[in-house]
Amino acid sequence: MEAQLVGRLEKLAERHEELAKQLALPETINDQARFRDLSRAYSELQETVQIFSQYKKLSADYEGAREMARETDSELAQMAADEAKKLEPKLAEMEKRLKFLLLPQDPLDQKNVILEIRAGTGGEEAALFAADLYRMYSRFAERNRWKVEILDEAPTGLGGFKEVIMSISGEKVYSRLKFEGGVHRVQRVPATEASGRIHTSAVTVAVLPEAEEIDVTIDEKDLRIDRFCSSGPGGQSVNTTYSAIRITHLPSGLVVSCQDEKSQIKNKAKALKILRSRLLQLEQDKRSAELSVTRKAMVGSGDRSEKIRTYNFPQNRVSDHRINLTIHRLTDILDGDMAMLLDPLVETFQAQRLEEEFAKVIAG
Repeated sequence: MEAQLVGRLEKLAERHEELAKQLALPETINDQARFRDLSRAYSELQETVQIFSQYKKLSADYEGAREMARETDSELAQMAADEAKKLEPKLAEMEKRLKFLLLPQDPLDQKNVILEIRAGTGGEEAALFAADLYRMYSRFAERNRWKVEILDEAPTGLGGFKEVIMSISGEKVYSRLKFEGGVHRVQRVPATEASGRIHTSAVTVAVLPEAEEIDVTIDEKDLRIDRFCSSGPGGQSVNTTYSAIRITHLPSGLVVSCQDEKSQIKNKAKALKILRSRLLQLEQDKRSAELSVTRKAMVGSGDRSEKIRTYNFPQNRVSDHRINLTIHRLTDILDGDMAMLLDPLVETFQAQRLEEEFAKVIAG
């Protein structure tokens, strides 16, 4: 491993040891806020320090085996050479893992998400597939023991969604779902198609880190709040009270509507949650080009050509076009078994970041 990276790891190990000493001090134990902050910092370094310790031991064993392979005793030298050969892939894998752990963490990775799904090109078939994606993400959330809450929805008469906005909360939700934003294309024979022709439809997905009140401050005077009656498919009234809420954020022009609850107060709270997350996304876009995957770029126009992924039902196939990945397990994926899709995406983007960071270290 490069000397610069080893130096960084040694400093992290020293920091980890210092944190352990501070956590054992009586004054730290008596200060709950400080104890919590130091415990979090200690925990964040734990995996890196443990793997680095294992790496150093394995590296010493490897160098020792290589040294013994130079002995004049041919039988002993061959045994040592075999041992070194066996250790090489383990050492390379551990080194790769350490490099990933050294990457700067995305500060949003720990966030919950607001996930917005909207039917694009394809009419009712697109709305039905929007419902399929909603179930897919909900079942994936269940597998990870995350909590799902519908913030707003616009259902259709056939069981689809023109739009559904959901909150997903749990451990590192954004880190797992942040690459899902974009246009998802579906190819299948609609149930309403008498001739059996394959139709192509599109659904847009936006993934926003959920903002807390401390992340985004909203001034009430910057809001215009309209109240109206909720309505369901076909214009049928859901209730006759003015419980639905539409909030317009005047400085940015963002508009959020929510009518899922019968309580005006609950609808307002949900609408503000969505608004804060959209404002946080806008702020992140301004702050850093590295995090600048704007909501508009994520969603696009909903046209079929702006696709990140295709779900082909006749071939039981899912293809992610960003990393040229094709998996013939569409049924399992729609049932929430998404790790086979998400893991290669994360690994690919991590590898790209690793190359960029390593280039910086060498240049610096």
